[in-house]
Amino acid sequence: MRRSLVLTDEQARHPFLASLPPHVRTGAAALAVPRVRHTWQRNLRDFLAAYCACFVAVSLYIA
Repeated sequence: MRRSLVLTDEQARHPFLASLPPHVRTGAAALAVPRVRHTWQRNLRDFLAAYCACFVAVSLYIA
């Protein structure tokens, strides 16, 4: 097994990525997940959907 003199890549921003071989690390940039800008809007929408679903379920159970 051939090992490099330097075992980490200083340009990698995370210690785990720095320890990966170069051929594995090249695919990480292509698979990066885009950031969601308005997370509070998404959280509010998810909360309201869950609230409405629970309200309808309890209303149907009582009726």
